[in-house]
Amino acid sequence: MIRRGVVSAVLTTGAVVLTLTGCSTSGGSTASSSATTTTPVQVPTGFDPCNDIPQSIMESEGLQGKLPNDFQADAGKVLWRGCVWSDPDGYGATIQRTNLTVDSVRNKHFPDTHEFVIAGRHAISTRQGDNADPAGCTVNIELKGGSLEFNLDNPAYLPKTGKKDTCQLARGLAEKVGAVIPATA
Repeated sequence: MIRRGVVSAVLTTGAVVLTLTGCSTSGGSTASSSATTTTPVQVPTGFDPCNDIPQSIMESEGLQGKLPNDFQADAGKVLWRGCVWSDPDGYGATIQRTNLTVDSVRNKHFPDTHEFVIAGRHAISTRQGDNADPAGCTVNIELKGGSLEFNLDNPAYLPKTGKKDTCQLARGLAEKVGAVIPATA
């Protein structure tokens, strides 16, 4: 499994440093196990999480300190473009456009996989970290040419959200953001 990198954000509300770690879905070939599904070579362009998510949504989740977070894997065939936010007392979220489709994520057979619909789009939640760590969860919402990926990091020691199910938090955030994704994206 490739680690997407560690992003450290120094929060302006003190000298608190919160380290966020996300896991990529690129564990292996970029094409799914189905011969008919391949990974596009660019990220979707119809929605940019760094600029198109209303600030009111992020504030409702206590998320702040937006930082760019782009990543690529598998010799540049799998791409992520987006930003990372954090809450000093709660979870951290990386929200990125990726050329990984919901189908390609499903075909990885990650633990604790659940499929559902958000704002009329196919979506999937998975636990992709080492040993299906309950502190991490990923939700992908279908976009044209890939998906919008939400990676949450929610260690148990966090006073605000640490005792809450990370996949429920991820799905809640994804539902709020999914409601503002244009139908053309």
